[in-house]
Amino acid sequence: MSDGIAWIGAHHHTPPSAMPGILGGVSLTLARGVERDEFLINLGADLDELAARTPFRELRVPAGQPGQPSTQLNRAMYGTCGEWTYVLEDWGMATWATGHQGKVESMLPCEGEEILCLTANRFSPPALIIHAPGACAYRADFGTDTGQGSALDAALSTAGAVFPSMPETSEAEVVAHFEEHGERLPELVFTAVGAYTGVDIDQDAVKAGDLPSVLIAPA
Repeated sequence: MSDGIAWIGAHHHTPPSAMPGILGGVSLTLARGVERDEFLINLGADLDELAARTPFRELRVPAGQPGQPSTQLNRAMYGTCGEWTYVLEDWGMATWATGHQGKVESMLPCEGEEILCLTANRFSPPALIIHAPGACAYRADFGTDTGQGSALDAALSTAGAVFPSMPETSEAEVVAHFEEHGERLPELVFTAVGAYTGVDIDQDAVKAGDLPSVLIAPA
């Protein structure tokens, strides 16, 4: 049975815990049209680390040196499924999202590439969808769509991940819908993205930290 990626959303509210891999509060970045290692280098991955393909459970974040400014580094797990590269992070946000919003040149979307990012935005809710089907990126809070009438938007609607909003719906109906379905919203969003991309990520491998990883400094 396929794991898909809905399980990532189902654990959106699960606090990160001490385990060999990751499970709760995971941000996901997907990219196609760009070679895997090139995309990871654009995120800030080190060439030697990429060559080592160190499993996540074995990768250690170096301690800062006394008297020297320390660069914050976060572990990122990665892999490929079909034509997509995927990057998983549990530090609170997605590195690509912070870099893209900060106009980091290597993380700006390009024609011929497609990037789809689900960033947990733990430090500045709500969680966001950022979709760049080319050189332009479109953002949507979880519970909305990008407004582009795209196949992604259709998948979000089909999965029930587009919630009622004002002024089309009354405030009472909006509040009632969020109260009834809000807890499942991240799972619905990841279900939609899984349907759109066809990406399947092995939950057991992620929890065990078996996938390769790199250290990335937030942009």
